[in-house]
Amino acid sequence: MDDSGASPPGLKAGALRRDFGSSLLTMTSAQVIADRDSLRGLVRGLAEREIAPEAVRNDEGELFAESSLQALRRAELFGLTTGQSYGGMGMGDVEAAIVLEELARVDVSSAILCQLVYNGPPRAIEHLGNDSLRDRWLPQAVGGELFCIGITEPDAGSAATSMRAHLVPEGSGWRLEAYKNYVTGGHRAVACLVWCRFPGSEPGTGKGIGAVVVDLSSPGVSIAGTHRKMGLRGCTEAELAFDGVRVEPEDVLVTGDPGDNSGLKTLLAHINHERCGNAAMCLGAAQGAIEYAVGYMGERRVGTGHLADLQGLQWKIADMAIELEGARLLLTRALEGAGAGGTPPALESAMAKLACNLAAKHVCDEAIQILGGYGYSREYPLERVYRDVRGLCIGAGTVEIQRNFIGTSILAGRIPREWPWNLGRP
Repeated sequence: MDDSGASPPGLKAGALRRDFGSSLLTMTSAQVIADRDSLRGLVRGLAEREIAPEAVRNDEGELFAESSLQALRRAELFGLTTGQSYGGMGMGDVEAAIVLEELARVDVSSAILCQLVYNGPPRAIEHLGNDSLRDRWLPQAVGGELFCIGITEPDAGSAATSMRAHLVPEGSGWRLEAYKNYVTGGHRAVACLVWCRFPGSEPGTGKGIGAVVVDLSSPGVSIAGTHRKMGLRGCTEAELAFDGVRVEPEDVLVTGDPGDNSGLKTLLAHINHERCGNAAMCLGAAQGAIEYAVGYMGERRVGTGHLADLQGLQWKIADMAIELEGARLLLTRALEGAGAGGTPPALESAMAKLACNLAAKHVCDEAIQILGGYGYSREYPLERVYRDVRGLCIGAGTVEIQRNFIGTSILAGRIPREWPWNLGRP
């Protein structure tokens, strides 16, 4: 949460590639765990030394986390999940979650910079894109260029099927007409993955929805504005307008078939990466909050003892820790369900995101309560962390959307993996 106390050795440029660039697939379980622990220690050192000191300034001034971006580039962290053939290290969802958690432990806004690459458009391009898209964009992702995703519109939030963005045929390609808001990092990204309707799609349904990758330096692209937010103020949300932007066939990531919703299903399935990354950032933020509260309780005296001696507050810490660790186990199951190069399973990802969102919000709220007036003060970090976590409960699918999906899935007979469910019996 702050940069006080001893921390692991700092992550220097190239250290991550040198120490962790080999494939984890050839290691034993013990070696994998040891390397993941080392990865966590290295990233924690970087976060506490170079990310944490700027977090307050960025939040107070609503400044883009430029120093964090540069620090992450120097450490070569952006290449973590991209394949080695494109200059990356080819690691998986578990390693991505470790990095996101450790960054979010001191500043969620800075963690989002990596989230945009690990679990955003570059991951989708590598998994779903053609060779032209991969060759053009993935080396830039490894180099630390930011990417954004355009889904939300003024009249289409959680209900993505209400989107109006569409392609108009022109010659061998199309022209894109779209207006997207709440595009995280859209004002700093080099490319945007735009969800849109292909010609012949049926408005108000998922039929014909696909996605294209747009170079944001293209004619017809403009930044229409930015949003002033309650939290996550070091990573701005932009409004992007696409007025007749040329789209070539090789720019298509997922084709929208007007006869069905297969394109939308493919895109939604890939959001599971983002949901798990969102959950990891929630865990990191909450971990920082509970650690800060524990440290405060050990120092703050009341009468002849410390806050840590009070049973009522000890119970608070116990409940916070159990809730946090339960959510962590759900996320671990979802991440491991992805396998090597796969996608985290949908039901497990939804459960993990929901649990981590709610746990983080509650843990941060209780941490504020433990500090009393100090917790509510902007002189201390907990109120900022709470505001940041509150935004994560909306992004990548709201908690209500997760509940809808989980409930309807269970009622339809779908069950989490390796659970002793026995549906259909009285």
